[in-house]
Amino acid sequence: MPYMIDVQSTGNYPMELARLVAAAANASVAYDECPDGAALTVLLTDDEHLRLLNKQYRGEDHPTDVLSFPSGDPIPGGENLLDYLGDIAISVPHAQRQAQAKGHETTAELQLLAVHGVLHLLGYDHETEQDKAEMWRSQEAILAQLGLIGINPTEDEQAGNYS
Repeated sequence: MPYMIDVQSTGNYPMELARLVAAAANASVAYDECPDGAALTVLLTDDEHLRLLNKQYRGEDHPTDVLSFPSGDPIPGGENLLDYLGDIAISVPHAQRQAQAKGHETTAELQLLAVHGVLHLLGYDHETEQDKAEMWRSQEAILAQLGLIGINPTEDEQAGNYS
């Protein structure tokens, strides 16, 4: 299905990171069977940028791994309107630290964070144990499609990480 995944960056990150993140985001949108034309933006950035966004939008003055900003507003696309799902911001340095702590590649962690962020854009959450179990099952299924078996979410309430 044709989806529009725009990956942007505030840093000089390798193009391969953008490709892998876009693939993970695309797999997430396809998993939820979104209609053709669904679109979203992913920003690969640093801890300071995530700290500022976290403070501005969540009132928490610390960096985090990923933030999602659901939209729901359509963007003009000629005769058809694209369903703009929203924006995701991912801290690459945060992902690097989490990957190192868990003993897997940074690319796998970035893909996990992209999947997690897209699921939030699609309405998934982890506020209750039931919602969390459903979201974690979906993450696991999408990651398995990407060949990433055993890549588990980080759960650190104190640091604000739930991906």
